[in-house]
Amino acid sequence: MKQFLEWIGIKQKLDTHEYNPPLITEGDMYWCAVGENVGIEVSGKDRHFTRPVIILKKFGRLGFLGIPTTTKERSGSWYVSFVHKGVHETAMLNQARVFSYKRLDKKMGSLDDADFKKVKEAYISLFTQ
Repeated sequence: MKQFLEWIGIKQKLDTHEYNPPLITEGDMYWCAVGENVGIEVSGKDRHFTRPVIILKKFGRLGFLGIPTTTKERSGSWYVSFVHKGVHETAMLNQARVFSYKRLDKKMGSLDDADFKKVKEAYISLFTQ
């Protein structure tokens, strides 16, 4: 059962809350309030509707292009697998979108250079073919 009303309440708090944007770097992974979404769009997982997101490209201090991840095994050109802090993750390239910094929660760490390069190259390849 979708929890749209609960998400709307959280989204309203995120939008009105005042705090300084974190210093983000491309390749960082954060818990991010992705939300309760529609159809095939990936949703958040807990009562705060968050899931891990890779910061692919910064757009100034206030936004970024993010790629949600999952711990479920996925294969195909839309997905890139990697290991982050001993956990097998899959970047869902088909779910990439622009996020506001206000959706960010806790930093999980950063991808190593090789994994970030693999994700970035797969994203570019997927959308330029």
